[in-house]
Amino acid sequence: MSFANLKNNRTDLATLVQAAEKAGGGQQTRPGDDPRFWQPTRDKAGNGYAVIRFLPGIDDAGTPWTRYWDHGFKGPTGQWYIERSLTSIGQQDPLSELNSQMWNNGIESDKAIVRSRKRQLKYVANVLIVSDPSAPENEGQVKLYRFGKKIFDKIMDSMQPQFPDEKPVNPFDMWEGADFTIKIRKVEGYPNYDASTFKSQTALGDDARMEIVYDQQHSMVEFTDPTQYKSYDELKARLTLVLGESAPRTTQQRVDLDTVQEPTPMRTAEAESVGDDLDDTMSYFAKLANGDD
Repeated sequence: MSFANLKNNRTDLATLVQAAEKAGGGQQTRPGDDPRFWQPTRDKAGNGYAVIRFLPGIDDAGTPWTRYWDHGFKGPTGQWYIERSLTSIGQQDPLSELNSQMWNNGIESDKAIVRSRKRQLKYVANVLIVSDPSAPENEGQVKLYRFGKKIFDKIMDSMQPQFPDEKPVNPFDMWEGADFTIKIRKVEGYPNYDASTFKSQTALGDDARMEIVYDQQHSMVEFTDPTQYKSYDELKARLTLVLGESAPRTTQQRVDLDTVQEPTPMRTAEAESVGDDLDDTMSYFAKLANGDD
């Protein structure tokens, strides 16, 4: 889509909210490995600060964000399994099948294993980095930002506010959107994004400025294109290698482990860090999985 088409066909809030609800509310490319990606820097105390502007995207995908699921865990062989899940594109995935089988076998120790290697939800969107005090050289650049459910919930709250005195805002709109201030604090050992907020609505600039920013966006089709995923057999072979056993027997009936009620829920800080807290470690894990130093 061109910038001119974007200006004449700006997505309305109702369409975005509907798309998000349909998607459930909520690859080896990692932020540390790919220069297209950006993440806010956290200091030794675990605190971080940055200001970004979510952008409308350039792919004709219906939403300015994309989402996918992946797995990241260390097997008994000492090798890492860092892979995108085929469930992201609606296909059967060998690890999801194995997890379902183990969850249903009635063995509590197997349930603990499944919890440690369940799939994680990730969102990706184009952003303009407005302020990055820890790395000012990033300011003014357009990058891909990978984030978890906590920040996505804040996006949804801005589009669909809960209180009558709050005006719905499309944060991806270049004319009537709003900058997003990321404030990260370390709470009970985990990063906490509760203090992050959207600022007041403002245009990103004049049309000339907006068109320059728009044209710098990155395509995100790799997260929805089946050809960019490893095949079922490739993932199963990798899983076998990581687990150090013959090819695991799987079942075609998958349990939705993302919504299953567990007897011992995560603490709040731990639960909200899932998806957001992996950015500092996943790049390193991916290198280990690929045998890199």
